[in-house]
Amino acid sequence: MSITVTLFGQILTFFVLVMFLWRFLWGPMTQMMEARRARIADGLAAADQGKHDLEVVEQRVAERLRDAKQDGADIIAAANKRSNEMIEEAKEQARIEGQHQMVAALAEIEQESNRAREELRRHFGNLVLTTAEKILEHEVNAAAHNEFINKMVKKL
Repeated sequence: MSITVTLFGQILTFFVLVMFLWRFLWGPMTQMMEARRARIADGLAAADQGKHDLEVVEQRVAERLRDAKQDGADIIAAANKRSNEMIEEAKEQARIEGQHQMVAALAEIEQESNRAREELRRHFGNLVLTTAEKILEHEVNAAAHNEFINKMVKKL
């Protein structure tokens, strides 16, 4: 009998120990393991989400970079176009200014020409008067007059 009672005592003690371990050690340990598994799963999910977010951000960065390059190219094209327009405007202004200067130069040439003609008329008038005086000083002779007029014409 003593083996039976001892056996039942050991079984009872083993059962109490198992219940104690189940309740105070196995339960909390499984809860800790489950919490750790959940944290690891959340971490992996967060890592996957982070990778996905990184890919999305890289795509956005690539798009913005393409847009920035396109905008830069558009700005450069606009600047080149404006530069060409400014060059054409400057050429046109230079052409107009050249025409104005040419008109002014032609007007000045015309004035100088008129002054030269006027002076030539004055000298011619003086020459005619001088010639007439010399003709009148000599005797009136048609052959001498023609000879003298020819000499004066050659001087002119």
